[in-house]
Amino acid sequence: MVPNEVRVRADQARMHFDEVGKCAYCEMLQHERTDGRRIILESEHFVAFTPYASVSPFHIWIVPTNHVASFFHADTAEIDDLGEVMHAVMRRLYVGLNNPDFNYVIRSAPVRDLGSPYLHWYITVIPRISLAAGFELGSGIYINPSLPEECAVYLRDVDTSPLDRMAGNGTH
Repeated sequence: MVPNEVRVRADQARMHFDEVGKCAYCEMLQHERTDGRRIILESEHFVAFTPYASVSPFHIWIVPTNHVASFFHADTAEIDDLGEVMHAVMRRLYVGLNNPDFNYVIRSAPVRDLGSPYLHWYITVIPRISLAAGFELGSGIYINPSLPEECAVYLRDVDTSPLDRMAGNGTH
C-alpha cells in the first residue's frame, strides 16, 4: 500500500520527468544552489535548505546532491555525511530556536519505484513552532508567516559554539 500523498508526489514527479526529461528534484536542487538564498549549508553529498513553499517556519529539506531515488541506495560515505549534516542542522535548531519539538521524515521512493529516474529521496525536518489551526486543518493548505529566505539566513548565522562549551564541561 502506498499512501495517497506519497503516490500524488510520485505521480507529479513522473509527469514532470515525462514532460521535461529531468528529475524535478534535481532541477529544484540546481536552482536552489544557483540562487543560494535559501541554503543553510552544503556538504560533499547534501544540501540543506528552506524550501520555497515551506509548510511552516524553519521547514528544512536535506537533499542528496546525487540523483538517488531511494534512501536504501545511499552508500556509506553518503550516510556518514548525512549524519554530519543532520547534526549541524539539529544544533542550529537547538540553539537558534531554543530546542523545539520537531518531526523529520525520510521521503524515499516506494518499493516499486526504487530505481526511478524521476524520484529523488530527501529528508524533511519540520520544527513544531507553530500550530495548524482551522484553515489549515479544514483546507489542507498551510499558512507560513515566515519567508524561507529569512529563515535560512537566521539558521546560517546561528552560533552553535555554546554547545561545544557545554560538551567540554560535561553538561550536555
